[in-house]
Amino acid sequence: MFAIPNTAGSCRLGITVTRKVGGAVRRNRIKRRLRDIFRRNRQRLNPHLDLVINAHRTMDERDASGLEHEFLHTFARLARSLES
Repeated sequence: MFAIPNTAGSCRLGITVTRKVGGAVRRNRIKRRLRDIFRRNRQRLNPHLDLVINAHRTMDERDASGLEHEFLHTFARLARSLES
């Protein structure tokens, strides 16, 4: 995950999933899961950041709560590093 400052006033999400991850069904499942996590936690996220996620194979193998925990933990770490 990468974070880029923005001036849009709302947090935005960009997702890339390459063909190395798997077929179209698997890639779309990963994107759906990440978009859902982003949608459910949007209020917690800093509104002045754009998030870019480069998905990898293991994202499809994790349960939903584990993936959400990793998403929020990584976001918090990125937000702290950009503030300082």
